[in-house]
Amino acid sequence: MMKKRIAIDMDEVMADFNKKHLTLFNADYGEQLTIEDLHGKKLRELRPKLENEIRSYMKDPTYFRDLDIMQDSQEVIKELSESYEVYIATAAMHFPTSFTAKYEWLQEHFPFLDDQHFVFCGDKSVIKADYLIDDNLWQLERFTGEGILYTAPHNIHATGYTRVNNWQDVRAYFLEK
Repeated sequence: MMKKRIAIDMDEVMADFNKKHLTLFNADYGEQLTIEDLHGKKLRELRPKLENEIRSYMKDPTYFRDLDIMQDSQEVIKELSESYEVYIATAAMHFPTSFTAKYEWLQEHFPFLDDQHFVFCGDKSVIKADYLIDDNLWQLERFTGEGILYTAPHNIHATGYTRVNNWQDVRAYFLEK
């Protein structure tokens, strides 16, 4: 019997994107924004006049290389990979300079995953999987399998999807049935 497939987003699901983003922004602009300030919004929505500057961080080819790992993600993804076919689906086309950094980050922190299961794409509706764990509503809306919304500050008020708040919730949803 074929294993079911789980596609997992990288940024704000496996990698703590917002922590670094806020740290850089606050240092560069003398602000003290917190994760709570991002509830229901993205940083560029809070500071629309600085949208180009905010996006420029992600254009740095090294930006994604040293993101912190989301708590428990390594352990749970390893467990998932024993019962499911696991793919990492990251929308790298939004920032093509991120390919190398994202690939190296995945190899360093998730060496047990097959790098042939790393998918660098834009629109994840092309992914053929049973489940997609993602923080981006747009990606989940277009996905044809079951979308699982991973809680991030910007989607805190979103409804309509099965929601997981952390990797322990992911474990419970997939492995403790």
